[in-house]
Amino acid sequence: MNRTRTLLRFAALFALVGTFIGSHMAGAGSYALRPMHAHILVVGWLSLFAFAVFYRLFPIPKDSKLAKVQVWSAIIGSITLPTGMYWEQVITGGPLATFALIYYIVGGSILLISFVLFFVMTFTFSSYIDEKKID
Repeated sequence: MNRTRTLLRFAALFALVGTFIGSHMAGAGSYALRPMHAHILVVGWLSLFAFAVFYRLFPIPKDSKLAKVQVWSAIIGSITLPTGMYWEQVITGGPLATFALIYYIVGGSILLISFVLFFVMTFTFSSYIDEKKID
């Protein structure tokens, strides 16, 4: 798996979806989807793009299971957090509302795990992170 390419493609998808939602809100004059729009752009587009740049700049080993889990948890969390946020906002009452809330919480937790793994990676692979290697 090419981590950089995968992350960049998902980042581009999130940028497209986020800007589409923003354009729709502006055109409709309704800003009800503002939190979801912001999370799609910041968590989806910006964070995944930053992770892609990190993997491109620093030669983290290709066979790193930690990196693989970090990448996929970032992607899954970036999808499930805003989706759960949307469902939690539009589904009111009943068992579906409970499911939406749990989905929202799980999505945020997966994303948090991804950021914790990224933090751990910056120390685990510190020998690969060197300004002199960026030339």
